[in-house]
Amino acid sequence: MNWQAIVQHIEAATGQAFVLQNAKPLAGGDINAAYRLQAENRSFFVKLNTPDRVLMFEAEAAGLQALAQTQSMRVPKVIVCGQTANHAFLVLEYIALTNLNSRSEQLLGQQLAQLHKQKQAYFGWHRDNTIGSTIQVNGCYDDWISFWQEQRLGYQLTLAAEQGYGGRLQILGEKLCANLKPLFLGYQPQPALVHGDLWGGNVAADEQGNPVIYDPACYFGDRETDLAMTELFGGFSPVFYQAYHDLYPLDSGYASRKNLYNLYHILNHLNLFGQGYLHQAENRIIQLLAV
Repeated sequence: MNWQAIVQHIEAATGQAFVLQNAKPLAGGDINAAYRLQAENRSFFVKLNTPDRVLMFEAEAAGLQALAQTQSMRVPKVIVCGQTANHAFLVLEYIALTNLNSRSEQLLGQQLAQLHKQKQAYFGWHRDNTIGSTIQVNGCYDDWISFWQEQRLGYQLTLAAEQGYGGRLQILGEKLCANLKPLFLGYQPQPALVHGDLWGGNVAADEQGNPVIYDPACYFGDRETDLAMTELFGGFSPVFYQAYHDLYPLDSGYASRKNLYNLYHILNHLNLFGQGYLHQAENRIIQLLAV
């Protein structure tokens, strides 16, 4: 791996020389390669992919910058994003990460509530981004139900049909999309900046125990989508949920809507990883139609 082109981008972005001493591969996600680039007294975290993935990294950088601007919680600082002849790259501040503990989970709940309290002007976002490696489409909507029908469930169902998952899934999915209003009786979602992919693999703590979130799939949406995602793969500790609830209590209808919001991620897993998620998606829709 010839790092010289990326080093030059780092030097131009920071205005400082960066004499690379070591490039250490890091374990992590299954979509990108990750490295820690080390000089004598500075380090950076670098993601690499093929040159055609540069838009994915640009959207991730935009999400991190949007989260940082809220001043609600720590995210890695964006250094530079671009492409060379052989790679798309995203260079971030390097943060030594450790596991969450009870204090950091409490802080995470409090800080997420503060993030969600900052209201936005519309549902959607100013650009498309990705959820995993799937394109996540975003428009500008005044109506949340229409946004969720068209840009989330409808889009994933269309992708599923294109991959051969027709029949029962499509029939059930179309029926659900046409009958979302009962899930929102007495509830008016307000646009909030959401992380968009908030599960345990995208959260850690820094060396001081402060929570750090990363790998966002940001948009302006119902705050409940973030809380729902935290529960999809086992959830965080009760300390996290209590800290969030103390600052920003959830509506009672969340217990049903979280299944709707996580259906989006289940459909995305179906489209990314295959048929093993088909019955889970169909059963989730049947459950929602019974509400």
